[in-house]
Amino acid sequence: MAHVFRWFIYFIGIMIFSMGITITVNVQHLGIHPWDVLNVALFDLVGLSVGSWAMIISFLLIIVSWILDKSYIKIGTFLNAVLVGAFVDLYMWLDFLPHATNTWIDIVIIMAGIVVMGLGGGIYNAGGVGSGPRDGFMLSISDKTGASIGKVRIIVESGVLVIGLILGGPVFIFTFIFTFIQSPIFQYTYLRMGRLVKQVTTPRMKNYRSDSGHTG
Repeated sequence: MAHVFRWFIYFIGIMIFSMGITITVNVQHLGIHPWDVLNVALFDLVGLSVGSWAMIISFLLIIVSWILDKSYIKIGTFLNAVLVGAFVDLYMWLDFLPHATNTWIDIVIIMAGIVVMGLGGGIYNAGGVGSGPRDGFMLSISDKTGASIGKVRIIVESGVLVIGLILGGPVFIFTFIFTFIQSPIFQYTYLRMGRLVKQVTTPRMKNYRSDSGHTG
C-alpha cells in the first residue's frame, strides 16, 4: 500500500509539473525556464514537438548520469523522461490552458505557471521513486566534482540558456527570475509533501501485551 501511495503522489506531481511547463510555454514571449528555452529552440529549428525534445534531452541526461553515478537513476527517472514530455504535448493538444493575451494578464499567467511547476516538482520528488533527469544529472556532477549543488545548477542552467539563446529560443526577464520563484515553492512543497508521504508509508507501532502475563 505504501508503494502504491508513493507512485500515486509521483504521477500526480508529474501531471501538475507538466501543466506548469505548458502554461509558461504558452506565454513564452515573457521568458521560460532555461531547459524549456532549449526545448522550444530545437522545436522551432528542427521540428518534432516541444515534448519530444524534452524526452530526447532527458534521455541524454540519463545516459550521462548513468555513466557518472548510477545511484540517482531509478525507474521513476526513466518514467519522468517520457511522461513530462508526453503530458506537455497532451496539454498542448487539448488546448484548454490560458494563452498569451499580450497584456498584463500574461504576467499573471506565467507567474501561475511557475507556481504550478514548483508545486508539481515538489510533489513528484516527494514520492521518492526517482530523481528527474535534470536533477540526477546535476547531482551526479556535484558528487564527482565536489562543487555545491547550487553552483552546479547555476553553471549548468546558464550553459543551457546560452545554447538555447544561440539557437533562437525565447529568452526574456522571467527566464532569469524563474529559479528565484520556483525553487522556494519547490522546497516548501517537497518538505511538506515529504512529511505526508512518510506519515502514510511508515508503519505505525502497535502496543502488544506480553503473552507471558508480565506488565513491565
